[in-house]
Amino acid sequence: MTDTSQAADKAKIHEGKEADHHPYFRPRDAATLILVDRSGAIPKVLVGKRHDKVVFMPGKFVFPGGRVDKDDYRVPCAAPITAELEANLAKGSPKTPASRAKSLAIAAIREACEETGLCLGRKAEVKAKLEGAWKPFADAGLLPDPSSLFLIARAITPPGRVKRFDTRFFTADASAIAHRVDGVIHADAELVELVWVELGSKPLADLHPMTRNVLNELDARLATGPLRHDAPVPFFHFYGGKMQKDILS
Repeated sequence: MTDTSQAADKAKIHEGKEADHHPYFRPRDAATLILVDRSGAIPKVLVGKRHDKVVFMPGKFVFPGGRVDKDDYRVPCAAPITAELEANLAKGSPKTPASRAKSLAIAAIREACEETGLCLGRKAEVKAKLEGAWKPFADAGLLPDPSSLFLIARAITPPGRVKRFDTRFFTADASAIAHRVDGVIHADAELVELVWVELGSKPLADLHPMTRNVLNELDARLATGPLRHDAPVPFFHFYGGKMQKDILS
């Protein structure tokens, strides 16, 4: 490889763009939350439009989500995650311990509040000291409430990427939103617009391919009626250069 090629690769990585020559990066735990409004004839999901000047997916519609923080499992909650959700999160190999399962669910709630200003919580019987990303909950007298979450899918970024994530995709009904923080969405924010869009509508056609796969799974599950924890949970991963879809067990 020439010096010029090496410099170009380094610049590409520095800009935060995906590269395909880093096969040994270990995926990091991440969580995504898809909020659903089923009050109309066709379910709607909440998407945010990314700023045009961000490096990754500029101007694209995305669901709120991000990496799990090391302290997520320590955050006090209004209610624990359900036993059924914990069991679903534990599926796969290696098994996910209870503390990590809680971290994943809490990360989904935290990222949604940070990026959209929408907080899934419940009034706290005892006031808790919450700071940083959790301050909006404290200000509203809330604690995060993961009891309304359902696991829709799990997906791992393909090998060879400069950033890899082991992402759990959760969903929750819009009725679980307990508080709205003003001023989170604006022209200079990471997300410049929030839109409730019907499943199958044009903005969703431009989503990342993996996210579209997950959304198709959600659509199929919503078509059968109320969400249930006993529905099969797909696991999207890459093997031999091709995407595989397994069912977590």
